[in-house]
Amino acid sequence: MPVRKTISKSLILYEIRNVLGNPYIWIFGVGFPIFFMFLMPTAVTRGMTDASIIRMVTTSLFLSIGALIPMANMLMGYGISCAQEMEKGVPQRLELFGISRKMTLCNRAISEGIFFVLSFLLYGLIGMLGLKLEAPAAIGVMYYAVCMLLFGIICFAMGHGIACLLRKFSLTYCVMMILYFGFMVCSGMMGISYEDMPKAMKAVANLIPVTYITKDFYTVWTGKSYNFMPMIQSYLFLGAVAGIVLFAGMKRK
Repeated sequence: MPVRKTISKSLILYEIRNVLGNPYIWIFGVGFPIFFMFLMPTAVTRGMTDASIIRMVTTSLFLSIGALIPMANMLMGYGISCAQEMEKGVPQRLELFGISRKMTLCNRAISEGIFFVLSFLLYGLIGMLGLKLEAPAAIGVMYYAVCMLLFGIICFAMGHGIACLLRKFSLTYCVMMILYFGFMVCSGMMGISYEDMPKAMKAVANLIPVTYITKDFYTVWTGKSYNFMPMIQSYLFLGAVAGIVLFAGMKRK
């Protein structure tokens, strides 16, 4: 059996073709965020007359809706596609050609990361050209990019781990949809603001990084002082959960 490199250009191109052929990523990870980016500010600011408030609300919605991209691309889109391949026995056939699960995971992570970055750049470009956004501070843009990247890594790890544990398209699809919309509801994207949530729901929301992006990131975007500790704790918690799920999924025979 030939020895292969862990990172392979041909495997990355193969995985990129798989990503481009995944309809869930195009619909939920590209189409929905751009659609909601224009729909939500128009609906929320209707009737407002103060230009500064409209700009603030539009910017806040733009930043929060951007969090749909890692959830849709890395968690739901990739996780569902991965489970579908496992159900069809694709990883086992790849192993016959010397392509281990570790190699597959590494090359998939790179290909998914490339598409994730490109889709985010497209989202940002369309938003800046089509919306009246608050001018960001350079440090605010950097923080936003880092937070989205870290959240994307967490979503990828969680998506892969869940797919490895369930290995069924139907079960994985159900779990991913629950997580996707659960994150949206608990973070305040679905009409229930954080302040109006019951205590139990707030406790869950505090453990999700998207909550802080939704309710607080306008402050960071504009370069104002902000206490990052609660946000960092949420990243550490969800990252630990994703790591455990990934480890358990990779260990399953």
